[in-house]
This record gives sequence, structure tokens and C-alpha cells, in this order.
Amino acid sequence: MSDKVIKTEEEWRGVLTPEQFHVLRNKGTERPFTGEYWNSKSEGIYRCAGCGEVLFDSTTKYDSHCGWPSFYDSLDRTKITEIEDRSHGMHRVEVVCAKCGGHLGHIFPDGPKPTGVRYCINSVSLTFEPKGE
Repeated sequence: MSDKVIKTEEEWRGVLTPEQFHVLRNKGTERPFTGEYWNSKSEGIYRCAGCGEVLFDSTTKYDSHCGWPSFYDSLDRTKITEIEDRSHGMHRVEVVCAKCGGHLGHIFPDGPKPTGVRYCINSVSLTFEPKGE
């Protein structure tokens, strides 16, 4: 795995937009059906908006009708850390970037085959690199 990215709150505020900071560093969420990538069909890879780590490929992206980008698998599961999340009176599994600790979204056991999981990810937590660039 790549070296960890460690920054102060002030350093993160200097490189992230306010919305990215809210989601990536404060575990916020964007409203459904508002993010840049929720309905994207473009081919390419998705990186962590905080550190640039490659996380998802468009070949595993699908429309789960939830309003956030959904993937049935990550490119490399060692690049994502799963954390038990009991906030807001729910029991969920949070997913964060293993390199910078940025909050990406949650993983749910209701995805399609072959994995049966759904990575429900905030668009603002991602950047997109089109295929061939």
C-alpha cells in the first residue's frame, strides 16, 4: 500500500473545497441525486478527491437508484478501510480511503453479483479520470 497521507485540519481546508472538507474530513454526505457522478456512464477510473488514490473503475459502477454513485467492487480492497458505523441510530459500515482516511460513503449487502455488495459513495469524495487519459 502507498504511504499514508497525514495533514492538519488547516492543510486539508487549503486543498479541499468546503463541500469536500465536510464530506471527506467530517463524515458528511451530499444530498442524493445532486452529485456530479451519480448518473455518469463515462468509462474511466475514480480516485479519492483527498489524495488521488485509485479506488473504483467505471466497469463496476451501476445504477442502484439510490442517488449516489454505486459500485459493486473496488479496484483493490486494500485501498479502502471498512469501519463499523452506529451513528444516527443505524448500523452501517463506513468506507474510508485507506491512504488519507477520507470518508467516502458506506457499503451495503444489497448489491448485484458477483460481490453482492454496494459501495454507496459521495461524488464529492471522488475525482474522475476518463479512459485513455
